[in-house]
Amino acid sequence: MSTTGVRLAPQRLRWAVADTVTLTGRALAHWRRQPGQFVVGLLFPVLMVLMFGYLFGGAMSVPGGGDYREFLLPGMFAMTMLFGIESTYTAVATDTARGVTDRFRSLPMTPSVVLTGRAAADLLHCAAALAVMLACGVAVGWQWRAGAPAALTAVGLLLLLRFALIWVGIHLALVLRAPGSVVVLQILVWPVGFTSNAFVSPDTMPGWLAAVAGYNPLSATVAACRELFGNPGWGGESFAAQHAVALAVAWPLLLTAVFGPLAVRRYRRLGR
Repeated sequence: MSTTGVRLAPQRLRWAVADTVTLTGRALAHWRRQPGQFVVGLLFPVLMVLMFGYLFGGAMSVPGGGDYREFLLPGMFAMTMLFGIESTYTAVATDTARGVTDRFRSLPMTPSVVLTGRAAADLLHCAAALAVMLACGVAVGWQWRAGAPAALTAVGLLLLLRFALIWVGIHLALVLRAPGSVVVLQILVWPVGFTSNAFVSPDTMPGWLAAVAGYNPLSATVAACRELFGNPGWGGESFAAQHAVALAVAWPLLLTAVFGPLAVRRYRRLGR
């Protein structure tokens, strides 16, 4: 690399960071102008906790015993990370359909910062949703029992999963483009969520479905969080159960490594 290139590299990095911060602020400004949508996104998982914890919880049994709401809450934390993919998809698809993305592409900025700005904003939104869910969990009697360091590690794994799912949502939005096609994503999100260990143990499922649920990326994060929070329902003899924390790191890293570059490539090819 030439001396000039070495000197320009830090400057390019500073501009990329500055552009990312600006585009993150743009997304946050949209939420300030439309607080209703933001609040609904925060409260919907709370409604799910109340529905499953109190309406159906009495009929649920936890493998090895224990309170069902403590079993449920780590699953709902992960489901909150999954539900956010729809808002990511809608925002990116709307910008693409309205020509906003084309205007960004005409500006002198690194193409990837448009996507990283969106990813950063959505990660902040999901961090707020997770904070609400943690408070909701404490309110209904959930506790973390394995100490603060383990609990913080679990929170980090949840946000890592969310970061990976953001790139999945961005890529799909750039492929399908139309905001109305979010229905397609919803059709995919719900089966992924319910064919996991978020609500019931895979041991209660038929053999083939238990295998699918055990290696679901969502299940890895849920099982790891149950272990790190010290909640009931974690453990088992399968490879996925014995290595839940490792898989909770590996799955998001793999999804990010696949869909991150695909999203950037798709963004660069828009209009061609």
